[in-house]
Parts: sequence; structure tokens; C-alpha cells
Amino acid sequence: MAKKTKIKKVTAVIIEDEKLAAQKLEYMLSKIRPNLKIIRVMGSIEEAVEFFKYEIEVDLVFLDIHLSDGSSFNIFDQVEIKAAIIFTTAYDEYALKAFKVNSIDYLLKPIAEIDLRSALDKLMHISANGESDHIQKLIAAFNENKTSYKQRFLVTYGSQIKSIKTKDAAFFYADNKMVFLVNHDGHKYVTDETMDQLENVLDPVEFYRVNRAFIIGINAIKKMHTFSRSRIKIDLLPECEKECIVSTEKCADFKAWLGK
Repeated sequence: MAKKTKIKKVTAVIIEDEKLAAQKLEYMLSKIRPNLKIIRVMGSIEEAVEFFKYEIEVDLVFLDIHLSDGSSFNIFDQVEIKAAIIFTTAYDEYALKAFKVNSIDYLLKPIAEIDLRSALDKLMHISANGESDHIQKLIAAFNENKTSYKQRFLVTYGSQIKSIKTKDAAFFYADNKMVFLVNHDGHKYVTDETMDQLENVLDPVEFYRVNRAFIIGINAIKKMHTFSRSRIKIDLLPECEKECIVSTEKCADFKAWLGK
């Protein structure tokens, strides 16, 4: 009688601050790799550092780049992780080149099952000995390629020219061939940038272009309502005389942005 081959249990942890994203990943892994055991789900740098300080050995780490308390790269400054790592990211397109160059796998959110299978298969052929060196190269490349977003805007106010910090801007909108910056105090200023230019220079973590006429800051959302054709109407803070409605084609992406 043939002897049964014992399947090796693979242990893993998920470091992800979005509860639903972590649950979805855990579910997909249970389908794709039944022999993979998730021993811990963590949501912060602090929790991850505490976990690895005690030298708890795992085979695999799924690591979100952006956590609630900062960049997950800060974990490597405090502890050594010997496990294989698969990074997950929702919006760091500028870093993807760094991942490819350094042969470390990454998964774009929302994670597709086919991509997850591919990443797990790839890990079977990667030597754990080279992982640490790859990560250090990745961090250097990540920092080198990181986009620098606009910090201040020059605006006109009557006959005056003012400098306004980007963090003080609540939202931007276009009206009658002009583009306005509205700050959190409700003051409105004319800017020289077009909406397309603004979309390229504003931090996508903080600002989102909901339609052709509006780019809003995350802190400018007062209320949201369902609207016709599955659209979303936004009540802005401060108020705006123009209606702000998320276009149909952007609704799904807008919801994903809100959950980052």
C-alpha cells in the first residue's frame, strides 16, 4: 500500500488595517492553499513590531504598504522579518517599478484570485536567503521614486496674490472656465491650474476627483447620499453653490478611495 505524503503546513500572517480586505484575503487563501494557516491578522506597525520582536517564526507575510499608523516599511527599521513577503497596495503606482526591479511580489487591491495564485506560485521558486537584501533595495527604490506632491498654491484674491498651503484646501471646482480653490474657512480663490493639472499634483490619498468639475479633500465630506443611477451626492464642508455628484463610472473607485 502506497504511503501517504504528508503535506507541509505553511504558516502566515496578514498585516492589513482594512478589516474587510483582510477577511477577503484570508478567505481566498483558504480556497487556494488549504495547507496555509493564518496564525495572526494585525492592523498596525506597532502590533507587527511587537509580534516579530518575540521571534515568532512564520513562512509568509502579507503586508499592506500603508497602515493606519504609517508606512509598513517602518517595521523593517525595528525588527528583522525572515519570512517571505508579499506586499499589497491600492494606490502606490509610483512604487510598482521598484517592486519589479527587485523581484519582490506585490498585489494590487482589490486583490484578484488569479494574481494571488500567481504570487504564491512564484514564492515556491524564491530563496528565503535573498529576501532581506531585496527588501533593502526595495525601500531605497521606493523612497527614490516617491512622488512629491504640491505643498502650496499661489492664488489671486482681488488685486492680491496669496500663498495657500495644500493642507488648508477643502476642495477645488471648475465653473465657467475658471478653477477655484476653497479653503476650510469657506474662502474661495481663483487658481491658475486646470483640473487635469490639479489631479496630477495633489496627493491621491487626500484628494479625489469625483467628476470633471470637482476634486474634493477627504475632510471636506460632510454627508453622502445615494442619487439617481447609483450615483452619490456629496454635501461639502464648507458648502458650495454647485452640486457635487460622483459620476457613475467613478462610484466604485470612489468607495475604494474612502476605505483606504
